[in-house]
Amino acid sequence: MSIAPEVVDDIPNRPPLGLPTGSIRAILTLLTLSIVIHDVLSGVKLEIIWVEMLLIAMAHYFTSRRFVRLSPAVLRRLEEEGSLPREANPLFLPRHSMQLIIIAALTGMGVILYQQHKLFGSDALIILGTIPAYLLGVIVRTFGNWCTGGRQTAIGRVWDDLIAVAVILTLGACTAIHFQSGATKIPPEFQTGIVALVLYYFGSR
Repeated sequence: MSIAPEVVDDIPNRPPLGLPTGSIRAILTLLTLSIVIHDVLSGVKLEIIWVEMLLIAMAHYFTSRRFVRLSPAVLRRLEEEGSLPREANPLFLPRHSMQLIIIAALTGMGVILYQQHKLFGSDALIILGTIPAYLLGVIVRTFGNWCTGGRQTAIGRVWDDLIAVAVILTLGACTAIHFQSGATKIPPEFQTGIVALVLYYFGSR
């Protein structure tokens, strides 16, 4: 005879370790960021897997986590009524702290590399030539939404179309060369520029 496990309904939900929601992700992001910066500044060969992990983490922090746009007043009212769970700030830090920490850390790394005349090294170029492009896309999107109140304008629609065509044609040409002649036919600087353009597009969307 099987005995079904007892279900207790009055146990409150809590995030892992009892920390504010997102704290574990924040810790993992900071650790990944520290690995990338350490390897670049130390001249150690940077494994691409760490770059990928950092980009995934940044996508979490620099994109909207709500699917419906609500005004701050409506959000506060829904949270006070209990209709919408409160989003506690990770690690008890002020709001947007993680975004500022990531930007400050990457900026600091760029300054140190510039002082050491290593700013255009291969690994530094991968980080500082691509990740800031994604951040720039996020900034452009945020500024545009602020200027237009989140509404699409005729100029904005044309701009979106031009960027979309540019990204498709650029990456399409790169793909054709890659398949026909191999990756070695595309200089690393051009590959970095193409990746930066694509990341900018993703950040701007």
